[in-house]
Amino acid sequence: MSASMEITLQNPQDTQMCELNGVVPESAVCPSTLPQEKFLVSVEVCLKTSCTARIEDVRLAVEKMLEKRSLSYVDGPIPVPLDNKFLTDNVERIQICDTDEWVQNNDILLFWQVTPDVHVFQLNEEGPSEDLSGDGQPSTFNEWSLPAKEFDGMWESLIYEPGLKKRLLRYAASALLFTEKGVDPFLVSWNRVVLLHGPPGTGKTSLCKALAQKLSIRFNSRYSQSQLVEVNAHSLFSKWFSESGKLVARLFEKIQEMVEEENNLVFVLIDEVESLAAARKAALSGSEPSDSIRVVNALLTQIDKLKSFPNVIILTTSNITAAIDIAFIDRADIKAYVGPPTLQARYEILRSCLEELIRTRILSSFKDCDQFMLPNYTSLKEKLNTAEGQEAETLQLCKHMLEAAEACEGLSGRSLRKLPFLAHAALSNPYSCDPSKFLRTMIETAARERSEIAD
Repeated sequence: MSASMEITLQNPQDTQMCELNGVVPESAVCPSTLPQEKFLVSVEVCLKTSCTARIEDVRLAVEKMLEKRSLSYVDGPIPVPLDNKFLTDNVERIQICDTDEWVQNNDILLFWQVTPDVHVFQLNEEGPSEDLSGDGQPSTFNEWSLPAKEFDGMWESLIYEPGLKKRLLRYAASALLFTEKGVDPFLVSWNRVVLLHGPPGTGKTSLCKALAQKLSIRFNSRYSQSQLVEVNAHSLFSKWFSESGKLVARLFEKIQEMVEEENNLVFVLIDEVESLAAARKAALSGSEPSDSIRVVNALLTQIDKLKSFPNVIILTTSNITAAIDIAFIDRADIKAYVGPPTLQARYEILRSCLEELIRTRILSSFKDCDQFMLPNYTSLKEKLNTAEGQEAETLQLCKHMLEAAEACEGLSGRSLRKLPFLAHAALSNPYSCDPSKFLRTMIETAARERSEIAD
């Protein structure tokens, strides 16, 4: 990881123009006397599938390109410069990430406040492979080579309360660093186990996969390859008494073989972990331990064995935390609740849906569909209160967007992502509809969905 970036406070009474390769942009005013601390902002560079250039060469070319540009840093894509043939031949897209971690009140980071941390990667298009036991048993896990094309864009599409994704990224970075630096685990304890819990449909499993994808990109300079192993928990229960514990041990032996490769970063995903880590107290029957107890014992033993390896993170989800064995819960470093989306999250989810429908011209009443963007939730109230400079159509659309977000209270993130499709299917003329009318239909659809849930 690169050195961290720091904020620079601008003193309007003591400033001078900062030159950038001999060019002085109007916005490039920075302090002359205050020490300049810079923010570390991640820049993700996705290579074309046809790219054969060395990753290091691309990284250096992007860094040089960023030095020549008087950029204002906000989250989102920046264009690949058409005058740079090397980049246009090899780079699919360049994305600025994580500026919300540093920027408050919708401010913008200027180029002189930023040190870009460039991560270059190429998506793997092979898809998942199954572990085939050959004995008639279902596969015990699916495996992806990361970063996978299947998960591309998933992280950005997931919208939660502010801080959740940032917290998970910071945790993973610290967990990997502590083990790699040889911190004594008897003095400072951590297990590299994450537990996401909450009601169904809130995106817990998707968040785990997206986190693994994001970390495979951020740590690719340290680990040349990354794998995601999604455990099929239900396949680990054998019809033969006492065999399930052995199946768990056998699965983790295969995982340990992956982890023993020092340049391989491994993520183990156990969805609905309560099926493997069921509370042993409830399973006790007489003096003889049941098969489920053996499974829990085997799982805890294998997790403890993996602690000695610096290159593995265990990601788990649960809908029923009360059913999980307390010993497993105690091993989780982070226990994050993922609940139904807040008003702000609902607005942002619907905003991204609407922008996508406008981009694809399913809703096409705007002159420039490709460039059209609705204001985010943070600036929404300001936009509504200062309507003079806003186009009437956009202002009206903002009001309907907020009404739609309010009408969707109680719906899960999964249901919200499905709502625009259901609303479109309810239109009398699906081939011609302006966004305001579409949002009114979506409000009606949301009310119907909520009533069906209540029934």
